[in-house]
Parts: sequence; C-alpha cells; structure tokens
Amino acid sequence: MTDTLNRPDSCSNDCPAAGAAVEPGAGERLNRLRAAVLGANDGIVSTASVVVGVAGATANQTTIAMSGLAAVVGGAVSMALGEYVSVSSQRDSERAMGMAERHQVNPWTAGIASFFAFLLGAALPFITALVAPEAARIVSIFLVTLVALALTGALSAKLGDAPVGRSVARIVIGGSLALAVTFAVGSLFGATAV
Repeated sequence: MTDTLNRPDSCSNDCPAAGAAVEPGAGERLNRLRAAVLGANDGIVSTASVVVGVAGATANQTTIAMSGLAAVVGGAVSMALGEYVSVSSQRDSERAMGMAERHQVNPWTAGIASFFAFLLGAALPFITALVAPEAARIVSIFLVTLVALALTGALSAKLGDAPVGRSVARIVIGGSLALAVTFAVGSLFGATAV
C-alpha cells in the first residue's frame, strides 16, 4: 500500500521504486531550457540597452557602470521572479488537470535557470561597457550584443529543432531596434541636459 501511495502516478513496470529519485519529464527539461534561453536573451538585450542609453547621455564611466550594475542585478531578480510566478501558474493548471507530478513543471528550476542565464547574458554588454575605450564604447556594445544574440538565437534554434536563420534574424533585428531606440533616447536627454 505504501509503495503504491509513493509512486508519482499509476504506471507500468517502468515506475521507479518507492522513494527513488524521479527524473524530470520532457516538459520540465524544456521548461528549464526555455527559461534559460529567455533569461540569456533578456540579459543581453536589456543590459545592453541600459548601458548604451546611458552612454548616449553621458561619457561618465561611473554613471555607466552603476546604471549597468543596477540593470544586471534588477533584471536577473525580475526575470527569475517572473519565471517563478509564470511557471507556478502552469504547474497549478497541470495539477488541476491531474497530471502526474513527475510530468509537472517546476517553478524553482525555471526561476533559477533564468536568473543565472540572465547574469551570463548581461555580463557581455556590461563588461564591454566597462572596458571599451570611450571613443569605441557604443559601437563595441552594439557589436558584442548582436554577436551574442546571434549565438543564442542559433543555439536555441538548434536545441528546439527550428530554422536557425529565422531565429537569428528575429532576435538580431529585435535587439538592434532596442539598442537604437535606447541610444536615441539617451542621446536626446544627454543633449537637452547640456
């Protein structure tokens, strides 16, 4: 009786023994992958947009660094929380439908994957903003960001068995627009503040 109660659902002979660790299902693995890809892309785009926008307004290295650091920390926490809340709602729906626990998504793993992926993605434009010479800072941030986005777009397409070209084009075009708009806004405010 105890053995039956401890099993994640009723299944055939391939059920794990009572108390044995249960491998996550494909849905959970895709959940972590999706959260990590979104976290990395968001880390790249949002951090690059902040540092490029601030660099458009001022050349002050301390101001750019502090703004970038705030974007990295705030963005990582926000992304993790957003993933946790979103995936929690999905898991509640899966429970309500009676889905076996081993097939349900885990909001903690999604949040954690998103948090660390955001930090890794954000590190590229942030470090570039800190180390690039002032004369080449904005161009360097643009280039590093677009290359990073192309790589994450290609990786996510390969992992998801989707067309690579279309995936890369979407993310690079979207990232370029975000950078251009924030640079224009920063430049406008920088010019009006003088």
